[in-house]
Amino acid sequence: MTTDIAEIYSLLRATPKAADKKIIQDAYDFAKRKHEGQKRASGEPYFIHAFAVGKNLASLGMDTKTVVAGLIHDTLEDTETTKEEIEEAFGKDVLFLVEGITKLGKLKYRGRERHVESLRKFFMAVAEDVRVLIIKLADRLHNISTLEHVRPDKQRRIALETIEIYAPLAGRLGMGKLKGQLEDYAFPFVYPEEAAFVDKLFAEHTHEAERSLKEVHDMLQASLSDEGIKPFTISYRIKHKYSLYRKLKKYDMDINKVFDIVALRVVVPAVDVCYQVLGVIHAIWKPIPGRIKDYIALPKPNGYQSLHTSVLSTDGDIAEIQIRTEEMDDEAEYGIASHFAYKEGTHSNRGDKMPKKFQWLTELRDIQKTIAEPEEFLEHLTMDFFRDRIFILTPKGDVVDLPDGATPIDFAYAIHSDIGDHCSGAKVNGKMSQLDAKLASGNV
Repeated sequence: MTTDIAEIYSLLRATPKAADKKIIQDAYDFAKRKHEGQKRASGEPYFIHAFAVGKNLASLGMDTKTVVAGLIHDTLEDTETTKEEIEEAFGKDVLFLVEGITKLGKLKYRGRERHVESLRKFFMAVAEDVRVLIIKLADRLHNISTLEHVRPDKQRRIALETIEIYAPLAGRLGMGKLKGQLEDYAFPFVYPEEAAFVDKLFAEHTHEAERSLKEVHDMLQASLSDEGIKPFTISYRIKHKYSLYRKLKKYDMDINKVFDIVALRVVVPAVDVCYQVLGVIHAIWKPIPGRIKDYIALPKPNGYQSLHTSVLSTDGDIAEIQIRTEEMDDEAEYGIASHFAYKEGTHSNRGDKMPKKFQWLTELRDIQKTIAEPEEFLEHLTMDFFRDRIFILTPKGDVVDLPDGATPIDFAYAIHSDIGDHCSGAKVNGKMSQLDAKLASGNV
């Protein structure tokens, strides 16, 4: 792997100013000097890892200080570097981020209970400044991508932790691309036989799926041009392998029941044009009932927005098409990182200033304070924050975000504890319902 600092500059969202280049170069030199002589399990210089984390953060669109913190994130824990050195060289904000990462690193995984304790500290740091979480995810991405160099007895544990903890966190932050990468790297180490099976199916069907979508792609491109819709782009989206595996499990591993191995993605300039494109598509091909999803009107809890439809193409194949704006596409890939602009010199995006859809981070910090037992905390974590969420509407149209499996009682408490304490009945979609009935997305 090369460690050319120009790679980091090229990945930054905005062309870096001279001051940004200087502080990144200083961090690059600092990390290289401090990690001199240290080796990774692969035998490569340790600095390669520090560089990879900085590069990952730049590719996620993070600000200069976060990239700097990523480059030097291990110096406080793994070298003789002092806090004073970091503050003097890079300022209080960078020191704050490095200390946040260092706190997480001190508690090594030593079984379930110790692991949960480290998770507590992890989330405390996250709720205070979400950049700590994003650095940790960038760190995990490089570690999981080089997992073949780790001792076999550690491989499965690290991979399982990635699939169960880190990938879902990336998902909750709306970072779809990162979530898919983490899962796909971990998949063969957790489920080797299943991964090999999916690899074989993937190789057999991906090319065929792309071929069958070619006609849909060409017809749609011509039709949108004829309608005067511009500018627009149409691209192919190939499903991540672990995501395909999860879907296959739902359909008894029958690949013929999975229609979105490859999907078309249409990106247009504005929301109203998204619906115009949907109309054009349905005028050409017959939509499959129940397969039209409007995540623009009702976004997913992590902020994901898009229109999805599946249509029957002229050759009898089913094609999935996604329609979104450029902003939605950016957020689907990078999530919270796509619009967290940090003000220089301030911890500007701590938990109390987080956008409403990411307030769950602050809630998580509050929950961990009230639960004493590590096992209970992990159970609560899995139940309430790592499962799919559902959207329930109030009669006035407000959206309440609840965990999958929630009941009218849960909805009542989500509105206000007094309502939960005193509720004796519920109406779902205008009809009386049991208080323990399971709710579904879109219920009023």
